Amino acid sequence: MAVSATPPIPGGLVVVQPLRRKRCAGCRRGPLPLLVLEDNRVPRCLDCADLGHLIFLPRGDTALTRRAREESALWAVVVRFDRRLGRYDRRGLLVEETALARAEARCLADAEARRRRRARDARRRAAEDERFTAAFAAEIVRLYPGCPAERARAIAAHASARGSGRVGRSAAGRALAPGAVTSAVVAAVRHVDTPYDQLLMSGVARYEARRRIAGAVAGVLREWAGAADAG
Repeated sequence: MAVSATPPIPGGLVVVQPLRRKRCAGCRRGPLPLLVLEDNRVPRCLDCADLGHLIFLPRGDTALTRRAREESALWAVVVRFDRRLGRYDRRGLLVEETALARAEARCLADAEARRRRRARDARRRAAEDERFTAAFAAEIVRLYPGCPAERARAIAAHASARGSGRVGRSAAGRALAPGAVTSAVVAAVRHVDTPYDQLLMSGVARYEARRRIAGAVAGVLREWAGAADAG
C-alpha cells in the first residue's frame, strides 16, 4: 500500500525523501529528491513550497542539529519511509544557510569544553568500572575462596565489561547476586579449564558439549568452594 500521508512532527514542517519518482504538481519538475506533501497528498517541490532557500543538514551530529534548529527561523524535518520498519525515519533537517553557519561557529567555540567534558566522563566511568570489577572479584573469592585472586580478577573484568551485555552488566550482576556471580565463574571455567571450545570447533552441538564437560566444571567449582570448608 502506498504511503502518502505526511507524518506529524510536533513544532515543525516536514519534507519527504520519496521512495518513488515524483513530479511537482505546480511546476512539473521532477523527479524530486525532496518534496512537501501539500494537504497530505499533493507533491510540491521545495521552491513551490517556499523552502527552496533551505539547505540539508544530515542527522548524526546532535549538538549541531539542535543549534541549527535553534538558529533557524524556518526549518523542516526531512523523513523517509522505511518499508522494513513500516514507519518514517528522520534523515536530517532543512535549515537556513546562515543559521547553519552560526550553529557551526557555536559548536567550534565550545569544542574544547566538550572534549574535556567527554574526557572527564570517561575517567569517571573508568573509575566506576574499576570499583565494580574489584567488588565483583571480591564476591567471587567470597563464594569460591579457592579461586586464585588473579583468576577472580580476570573473570570479574570479563563479566563486567561495559557494553558487553554479559552477566556482570545485568541487574543481578550489578547487585552482586550469588547466582549471577556463579554464572560468570561457570562460564569462565567452561572456556578456560575444559575442552569446551575445542568441542564446539569440532562441530559438537552446544548443549551436547556442555553435557560432556559438566563434570569437569563441577569439579573445579567444588575445589574452589571447598577451601571454605577446609578453613
